[in-house]
Amino acid sequence: MIGIGPFSIDVVIVAVSALLAWTVARMLARRLPDSPYKAAGSLLLDALLVGLIAARLGYIARWWKDYAQAPWSMISIGDGGFLWWAGLLAALLFAGWRTRSIRALRMPVFAGVFAGIVAWGAAGGVVELLRRSAPPLPDVQLAMLDGQPIALNSYAGRPVVVNLWATWCPPCRREMPVLQQAQSVFPGIAFVMVNQGEQASVIQSFLEQEGLVFNHVLRDPASDTMRVMGARGLPTTLFFDSDGRLVDTHMGELTMASLKNTITRRYAQESSPNSTNQE
Repeated sequence: MIGIGPFSIDVVIVAVSALLAWTVARMLARRLPDSPYKAAGSLLLDALLVGLIAARLGYIARWWKDYAQAPWSMISIGDGGFLWWAGLLAALLFAGWRTRSIRALRMPVFAGVFAGIVAWGAAGGVVELLRRSAPPLPDVQLAMLDGQPIALNSYAGRPVVVNLWATWCPPCRREMPVLQQAQSVFPGIAFVMVNQGEQASVIQSFLEQEGLVFNHVLRDPASDTMRVMGARGLPTTLFFDSDGRLVDTHMGELTMASLKNTITRRYAQESSPNSTNQE
C-alpha cells in the first residue's frame, strides 16, 4: 500500500497540492503594489475550505440513499467521500466572489488554484501507475474456519475485495454490516474477510454474537497478508480486479457510500445492473 507514515497517499497529495496553491498565490501577490500576499494566502485557504465542504456535500448528495440509512456516516470524512469537481467549482466561484472588489488578487489566487489542480492531477496519475505495478493478489497461505488450508490467490479470476480485520478492532466491527450487505448487493464480487491473528473459536463466536454471515472468512494467524501488502493498520480493504491486480485500497472504516463508490469506479460491470436492483 502507498502512504507516508499514518497518512494515506491521497491525503498527502491533497495536503501538498493545497500547500503549493497557497505558496503560488502568495508569491505572485508579492509582486503587486502594496504586496497583499497575506490577503491572497488567506483568501485561498478560505476557498479551499469552501471547496472541501462543497465536495463533501456533493458526495453526500450523490450517495444520499446510503447516507440517509446511516446518518452518522455523513461526518465520517475518513471514508474519502468527496465529489472533487463540485468542490473545485465552489472554490472558484467563492474566489471570484471574494475578489469582485479586489480584482488585483484574482490572478494570484486563481493561479494558485490552477497550480494546485495541476499538482493534484499529476500526483494522482503517478499513484495510479504505482498501483498498477503493485503486488498481485498474493499467494498467502491462509485457513478456513474449519482448518482447511486455502491460498488467497485462489480467488483470482473475478473481482475480489479483501478486508483485513480483527474482533478487537472497533472500526472493523462497525464496518462489518456494510461488507455483509455489499456481498449481497454485488454477488459478482468475492468479499474475503481475512482475520488477522485470532483463533477460529474467537472469530466464530464473534460472528454468531453479531449475527454476521460471510461467504468467505479466512484466518491469517501470522498476519502475513498485512506484511505482504504493506498494510499499516486495521481495518484495511484491498480491491483486486479479475486479473488479480490491486486497483484500489482503503485504510480505515468504510461506509456503504464509499464502498459503493469504489466498486462503481473500479468494477463497472459487477456494479450494475444487479446491484442497483438490490439496493
